[in-house]
Amino acid sequence: MTRAVEKRKIVIALGLALGALFLALFARGTGPQAAQAASHREAPLISLDPTADITDFFMFRDYAPGEQDKVVLIMDVIPGEEPSSGPNYWNFDPNVLYRFSVDNNGDGKADDVELEFRFKTEPIRGIARQFTLPFSYVGGAGGLPPVTALDGPGSEGLGLRQRYSVTLVHGRHRTQVANGLIAVPSNAGPRTMPDYASLAAQGTYDLGNGIKVFAGQREDPFYIDLGGVFDTLNLRRVPPIETPAEDANDTVSPFGTDMLSGFNVHSIAIELPASMLNGDTGATTIGAYASTSRPHVEVDGDGHGGFRQVQRLANPLVNEAIIGTVDKDRWNALEPEQESRFEDYYLNPRLALALELVFGVPAAKTNRTDLRDLLLKYQPSDRRLSELLRLNLLVPPTPFADQKRMTVLADTPDPAGWPNGRRPKDDVTDIAIRVVGGPNYVAARASDGVNTDDAALSGSFPFLATPFDGRNRHHDNP
Repeated sequence: MTRAVEKRKIVIALGLALGALFLALFARGTGPQAAQAASHREAPLISLDPTADITDFFMFRDYAPGEQDKVVLIMDVIPGEEPSSGPNYWNFDPNVLYRFSVDNNGDGKADDVELEFRFKTEPIRGIARQFTLPFSYVGGAGGLPPVTALDGPGSEGLGLRQRYSVTLVHGRHRTQVANGLIAVPSNAGPRTMPDYASLAAQGTYDLGNGIKVFAGQREDPFYIDLGGVFDTLNLRRVPPIETPAEDANDTVSPFGTDMLSGFNVHSIAIELPASMLNGDTGATTIGAYASTSRPHVEVDGDGHGGFRQVQRLANPLVNEAIIGTVDKDRWNALEPEQESRFEDYYLNPRLALALELVFGVPAAKTNRTDLRDLLLKYQPSDRRLSELLRLNLLVPPTPFADQKRMTVLADTPDPAGWPNGRRPKDDVTDIAIRVVGGPNYVAARASDGVNTDDAALSGSFPFLATPFDGRNRHHDNP
């Protein structure tokens, strides 16, 4: 056996051991007891700034056939997009810097590889400008052509259009990967946009070298009984547990209401070879987070400008369920490697106390070094605390049809889901409820009663469902 082969086997063994550690922590109920779900309006200041408000961050190995050597990063913004919000539909903010940041050397500082997205809104164009119509998008009636293209013939009714650039930052080197790409517009309705899927396909760009990008509106992929959870865990079955048959069915919601049904988000998605993210170090595990920043100027004698971070998101719902309200805005503005300032929230999770008070079942409320180590470290011996979503690249992706929403807690465990990265299908709410509750909650199959999204996900890039259109959208109610 050559040294190279022997080294490779050792690396694989270590990766599998790490995966087993994740599974063991969850299985015995001593894992990260933090309610991890989507980040919708999680801090006072960012709730006032929806175009910079990140609802979800996904990172996973591509599970489409032939693409499994690639990693996908997705950032969703603008929570609760009502599809019928015309005449001024939802758009990205040209004043916001949207960024993915990656750590590939294990030091907790996600500045090794960064991907930046900037948007520009064009002047009102086409039919809307020609006839000074009061609509952003128009067509399909009165002899006006429908919107069937993002550019050229068929785009005349696309009155408001956005373009964007993609920049790769590697150390001190900045490379503009693409410029002038067109963002897919909001889905106005079937008369104006009779084949929205075709528009989305036109806005999915293959940039070469294994890179694909997409920016535009998508259906909100997160599913949760949001109102029930945040009405002090007022869930819709008492006790809130699922039968084994209900829990095994990832296609039906037994008793909960998906409060995000019928709503859309704006998504930025990029797929690229894993070697572009870990090429310098060959790291088997990478960490990453998504962030939004706004222009900021400080006058300090010399005066200088730049961007100031207004939100970050790695593991879902950390800010909502772990960080105290008094610190939420400050948490958003700081870097993940500064997490030691918030260590007490991880060691003494307040959410565990809430679960105990509501359900009457004792919860682990103090000295939660397991929670701190799993969410903030690559391995327990690390000294630096950094809140990153971590992805073990040695764990093969699970084919889309075989994915389990409960990941490592499924009857047949699926190790390719959260907390090993995060996929759109992962039911992080139910995982969290059970882990927070401990062994009794795991055995009872505690749940918010929502086991599936209200729209079918896609098994290929950009992986999220077609957004609801403004005319025919429908919101589920209790």
